[in-house]
Amino acid sequence: YNKDKIFTFAYMQLLRYILFPFTPIYYFVIWVRNKLYDSGIKFSKSYNFPVICVGNLSAGGTGKTPMIEYLIRLLITDYKTATLSRGYGRSTKGYVLASNTSNALMIGDEPFQFFSKYGKTIKVAVSENRQIGISELVKYVPKPEVILLDDALQHRKVKAGLNILLTTYSNLYTDDWVLPLGNLREPRKGAKRAQLIVITKCPVNLSEKEKENIKKRIKPSANQELFFSCINYSEKVIGEDRTISLNAINEFTLITGIANAKPLVGFLNSKKLQFNHLEYKDHYHFRKKDIEKFENNELIITTEKDYMRLRSFNSLKEKLFFMPIEVLIDDKDRFDLSVKEFISKTL
Repeated sequence: YNKDKIFTFAYMQLLRYILFPFTPIYYFVIWVRNKLYDSGIKFSKSYNFPVICVGNLSAGGTGKTPMIEYLIRLLITDYKTATLSRGYGRSTKGYVLASNTSNALMIGDEPFQFFSKYGKTIKVAVSENRQIGISELVKYVPKPEVILLDDALQHRKVKAGLNILLTTYSNLYTDDWVLPLGNLREPRKGAKRAQLIVITKCPVNLSEKEKENIKKRIKPSANQELFFSCINYSEKVIGEDRTISLNAINEFTLITGIANAKPLVGFLNSKKLQFNHLEYKDHYHFRKKDIEKFENNELIITTEKDYMRLRSFNSLKEKLFFMPIEVLIDDKDRFDLSVKEFISKTL
C-alpha cells in the first residue's frame, strides 16, 4: 500500500466525520433552493430551440467531457452546434468565445479541448451565467441550432429541454449522500429532472442481469430512459508530432489531474505496463515547480484534458503524450434516436 494514499484516505474519513453535522444543513439549503425553482418562485428560463444539458449529481468524475464530445460528433453533420461551459479554473471572467488565441488558462481545459478538436465546425463558449452565455451565442450569424450545456444540471436559472444525467457504475448516485458526508451536490431527487440517465464507466462485459439489478436501484420514471456506457481506451498515445503504440512502450510516467483516475490506471495495469503515477487534484493548475519534478523523464503520458494544460510547457513537448478515449453506449441507436427526436421536435 502507498503510505500517502493511506494517509489521504484516513484524513478524508476524519474530515467527513468532523463535517457530518453540516450535512443536514447543506441538504436543507439545496432542497429549499430546488423547491423554489420547481414551484416557479425562482425563475428558470426555457428556450424555443434545442438546449441539451449534460450533468451529474456528484461532484465530478462521471465522464461529462467524453459525453459532450460524443454529442458533438453525433450532431455536427446535421446541425450548427455550440458548447457552453462554466470554464472551471480559467483566468478570465464573464462570457468568452473561444478563438485561435485561446488557451486552457483563458477558457478552461475542457472547453479548450472541445475547441482544439472541433473548433472549425462548432462554437465553443464559456460563461458562469448560462443565461447570458446562451443569449450571446444566439446573436451570431448563423446562430447555433443546438446548444450543449456542459455540467449545468445544478444551474437552475436555465431549464434545458433535454437533461442527460451521468452516474458512474462504481458509485451510483443512489448509493451516495450529499456533501460533505458524501459526494452529491444535491439530493438524489434531482435525478427526476433528467430524461436520459447514463451509467458511465461500466465494465465492457457487463451482464444483462447486472444491468437489470442497476435498473431496479435507479428506478427510472416512466418518462426516463436508462443507458449503459463504457470507456474505450485507444491502443495508441498522441503527442505534438507523433503517435506511439502502447505495445512499443516499456516504461513511462503517468500524470493525472482528473477527478477519478482509477479507470485509466486499471486499463494501463491490464496492459501490464510499467509506470510511475503522479496524481494531482481535478483541474490542477500546473506550475513550473511541478513540471521540474518530471520534465527530465523520458516519456510522459497524461489524459487529454491534462494535456491541454501541460502542452504549454516547452520542456515537455518532445516527451508529452495523451491517451485518447471515447464513450461506447450500449443500445447506441436508441440513445442517438432519443437525442435527435428531441431536437427535431424542438426546432
